[in-house]
Amino acid sequence: MNQAVSTQHYDPNRFIDILMKKLGLSSDKALSKKLNIAKDVIHKIRAGFIPVAASTLLWIAEVTGISIHELRNALGDRRAKFRVNCALIIARAG
Repeated sequence: MNQAVSTQHYDPNRFIDILMKKLGLSSDKALSKKLNIAKDVIHKIRAGFIPVAASTLLWIAEVTGISIHELRNALGDRRAKFRVNCALIIARAG
């Protein structure tokens, strides 16, 4: 994907459109079949009702072969690093 994409703000609708274009798909239904994600979930992500979770990004990367970095750029995530939730670290250490 191009550099201009990474300068955008978080936009899940644009993310879905870019993903469909990259995969050569023409509908949300085709994308849901390719990713094995329910159409309703694709719709809710597109509409902004639910966020694109890290687990969803990992799944999309695994299924499509697109790098996490490229997916994050398409989503508009410009953070240089992910921050780990301290509660997860404490729960696993205990």
